[in-house]
Amino acid sequence: MQISDLQISQVNNQILSLIKAKSFYGKKLEEAGISGITTPEDFNQLPFSEKNDLREAYPLGLMTAPEEDIVRIHSSSGTTGLPVIIPYTAKDIDDWAIMFARCYETAGITNTDRIQITPGYGLWTAGIGFQSGAEKLGAMVIPMGPGNTDKQLQMMMDMKSTVICATSSYALLLAEEIEKRGIKDKICLKKGVIGSERWGEKMRQRISSELGIELYDIYGLTEVYGPGIGINCKYDTGMHYWDDYIYIEIIDPVTLKPVPDGELGEIVITTLVKEGAPLIRYRTHDLSRIIPGTCPCGSKFPRLDIIMGRTDDMIKIKGVNVFPSQVEEILKEFPEVSSEYQIRISHLDGRDTMRLYVETNGTVDFLALSRRIAEKVKSRIGFTPLVKVVELGLLPRSEKKSKRVFDERYE
Repeated sequence: MQISDLQISQVNNQILSLIKAKSFYGKKLEEAGISGITTPEDFNQLPFSEKNDLREAYPLGLMTAPEEDIVRIHSSSGTTGLPVIIPYTAKDIDDWAIMFARCYETAGITNTDRIQITPGYGLWTAGIGFQSGAEKLGAMVIPMGPGNTDKQLQMMMDMKSTVICATSSYALLLAEEIEKRGIKDKICLKKGVIGSERWGEKMRQRISSELGIELYDIYGLTEVYGPGIGINCKYDTGMHYWDDYIYIEIIDPVTLKPVPDGELGEIVITTLVKEGAPLIRYRTHDLSRIIPGTCPCGSKFPRLDIIMGRTDDMIKIKGVNVFPSQVEEILKEFPEVSSEYQIRISHLDGRDTMRLYVETNGTVDFLALSRRIAEKVKSRIGFTPLVKVVELGLLPRSEKKSKRVFDERYE
């Protein structure tokens, strides 16, 4: 989608703030002699920003508003080395809550719902983001935070929670526990709002059918507010994102040029009204595409497809580039296999080896199944993995995000 005149004027306001604050990006602009833009072509000439830029600004080098206007900081998860500290003004916090409330409304959640929040609180944006949006909506919040599954389920039954907010890994763990304990008839859940990690169709179907709920994908990242900048509607034709707060472009991760709507590439986000730490052309490394046309729900907000993976998810093995999402697509074709899998790559006897662990129930021939999966991987990806079939429930479950790829060549 081409940037609009209104969005260009909003970007110009962000540019002025960044230059005035002498932030890393303001200095980049000054060095390039840029003080504003007038056309979409000008926008495409603006330099990108990267996570390393943000790390190097530690601790408060991203702060663009005066310190007396900063009311909170958050820190991104999953980083190595120095964390990324994002400062927020009161307006940023309110804007984020407005976007998150829109997400709930888009999912058909109202102020009569009881929303149980299981993601973490603290420096991480997830828990408090889910809570602020629910409070803005006027719904009842049950702010559980992560873990303590016994208490989660007890509160879910006693409070008659109607919405669960979770990572897909924890939603699956809860679904399996509910089934194991035989308490499904005491659970009142109707919807799940799931975020923080990419998840495949097989996992989605398991959670949805085992809990008997509608599932909604929520999108976001700490650097750009947090979760809540986009969500799918009931028609499930992609995630609507709030283009009055953010501008999204999709670029080819190799050429760094924008690609047409409908084409897969890397999501790049520009904040339009952020005060505490504006970002321009921030490379997320998430892979998706903008879905052309209008949604059956009639929303004017544009749509982003589900997150297909990350540019840095790619594993090189035996000279072949492999994404975990490719393995997921193959496993989806085996109904006897659960949604859980694990990839372990090692270097043995001078060559790379990929071991693929999958789960199934005890009614199938493990050896025959492993051979069929190995043959399918060979035909699709180009090399033969060692496939190990294990019993359902043997692979680890997580209360946060599941780690599925272990590259032991560098350990």
